[in-house]
Amino acid sequence: MRIVGIIQARTGSTRLPGKVLRELGGRSVLSWVARAVRQADAVDELVVATTTEPADDAVVAECLRLGVAWHRGPVDDVLGRFLQTLELHPADAVMRFTADCPLLDPAIVREAALVHRAVPGLDYLSTSLTRTLPRGLDVEIVSREALARAGREATAHHRVHVTSYVYTHPGASRLLGLAYAPSAADLRVTLDTEDDWALISRVVAAFGDRCVPYATLVGWLRARPEICRLNAHVQQKALQEA
Repeated sequence: MRIVGIIQARTGSTRLPGKVLRELGGRSVLSWVARAVRQADAVDELVVATTTEPADDAVVAECLRLGVAWHRGPVDDVLGRFLQTLELHPADAVMRFTADCPLLDPAIVREAALVHRAVPGLDYLSTSLTRTLPRGLDVEIVSREALARAGREATAHHRVHVTSYVYTHPGASRLLGLAYAPSAADLRVTLDTEDDWALISRVVAAFGDRCVPYATLVGWLRARPEICRLNAHVQQKALQEA
């Protein structure tokens, strides 16, 4: 089974513009995500899917610097952007990443790919069907066929969230969730606001420029509730808000 990893990245975030290119511990946030995926050694190819907006010339420049393939597609139809990328970089399945998750754990990425490859006929695998990981460490894999069906049928906010149509309209699709115990679903290490940036910066200041294992990160945060409180109030946007 061939799996292509696709990182969606753009500079036009509504809550924190330019976040994917912010410097974090000496490298861009996008670079953190790309490094984690590469360290996982789980995908056959890695591509950044960005937009045709002039502002995202900077994302392309960063891809060139990192030696990562890239494709430019629609701004709001992110599902369409993924399908275009998949057409240019054919694969049996897509492992989807967002460029605002710099603390991604390569071990979780690798484990998800191993499970997906081991279950014949699986259409969708995710760590967030039942959330147990901190938001910002999730991994999901969708089959080419399931993504193509979403491309034909999905409308509105499902075009923005790429895979949401697959797991909310499964039909005959086979879905599998990965869960981790004990749950750390209350923690947040994704980058969407300045308060998220404050927490992530504290993590990087403590651990340096390296990927931190999930259990190590959770243990460190649990021992420092004052740091967890930095972004505990931040609400994730609902799917329909896209």
